[in-house]
Amino acid sequence: MTKPPVQAGDLFVFYGLLKLGAAGQPAELPLGTAGAFGAPCRFRGRMVDLGGFPGVVAGDELCHGIRWKLDDVSIVDPMDDFEDVTDDPATSLYIRTRIPLCDDTGNETGETAWIYWYNKPVDGFSPVADGNWPLDAGKTRK
Repeated sequence: MTKPPVQAGDLFVFYGLLKLGAAGQPAELPLGTAGAFGAPCRFRGRMVDLGGFPGVVAGDELCHGIRWKLDDVSIVDPMDDFEDVTDDPATSLYIRTRIPLCDDTGNETGETAWIYWYNKPVDGFSPVADGNWPLDAGKTRK
């Protein structure tokens, strides 16, 4: 299986270390020049603290993220590498997939965005309060 293709103009939703101003954000990813950060958004899932970085798995909680609009598609492979996305879902730490975005009340807005969805069991990990990863909670992963 190959990773799904993206194109300039696609939206991503960042909820952890890739959020604007997040501690632990990878300096080697030029997020500010390869795309544009937009407004906060909400999405459905279940966010857990994996020890210095969050993961989102299937769930019905309303989680917080920020929109990011892709301009330069050459950043996608380095972002996938940072998130340990591989061509084999069995070995990927995260999977890049599309999800619907929601408004603050949980209603779908009609927008969809790419998200890095955690791809391992989360038993024993603590939930993130209010599905909102604090900007100062991150630690460098790599």
